[in-house]
Amino acid sequence: MALKALIFDVDGTLANTERDAHRVAFNLAFEQFGFDWHWSDKLYHELLNVTGGQQRIKHYLKQYQAEFSVENLDNLVAQIHALKTKNYLQLMSQGNIPLRPGVKRLILEAKASGIVLAIATTTTPDNVKALIVNTLGEQALDWFSVIGAGNVVEKLKPAADIYHYVLNKLNLDPSECIAFEDSYNGIVSSTDAKILTLITVNEYTKAQSFEDAMVVLNNLGEPDQPFEIIQGKPTTHTFVNMAYLQELYEIHS
Repeated sequence: MALKALIFDVDGTLANTERDAHRVAFNLAFEQFGFDWHWSDKLYHELLNVTGGQQRIKHYLKQYQAEFSVENLDNLVAQIHALKTKNYLQLMSQGNIPLRPGVKRLILEAKASGIVLAIATTTTPDNVKALIVNTLGEQALDWFSVIGAGNVVEKLKPAADIYHYVLNKLNLDPSECIAFEDSYNGIVSSTDAKILTLITVNEYTKAQSFEDAMVVLNNLGEPDQPFEIIQGKPTTHTFVNMAYLQELYEIHS
């Protein structure tokens, strides 16, 4: 089998949206609802173990606001999350959340090489669109053959459902793809779908376990900004390009 597709996670992988956008948007929503809840960096780091924004709010209330009571919790959480999404989109529209090093370069190179691009994430489609449009331009939405996002599957990561969904839409075998993730939940999801996975850690995930990754890097790197190999075999490459991905693919296939 040949390498045919790259499948990207979004939050934390394409950009540091968790710290600089999602967390900020949650805190704004809490304030707008009149609640004195605040998610610090440290607390949000812990809450990221729970996948999905509404599930994260419910977990927070159960663990940290046990005395809080409301007649229809699901309805309130849905309203808070809807406002949080509105806040997130506003933050993204300001253009202050850049892509991580190497992301744009690799996407453009893969596209020019005829490699299929896809997204597999549990964040909402609106959030994905906002990130892509405000970093790559509106035309970039058409670069991705499949955008698997939101509640298109019943079980969120670490379940493999979102990757199975994307693979089915692409009509590709897992062995023809490489996934890009940043978290433990992400790599469990991708490798359970039998997809080779490259990890780029961030401040929230750098201490997590990635024993099934092809390689663990601090970022994708640039020609003038070499990546750091945290886990994996040495290479002569200093940034992730199609040649390096082909090298990894051949080693691990």
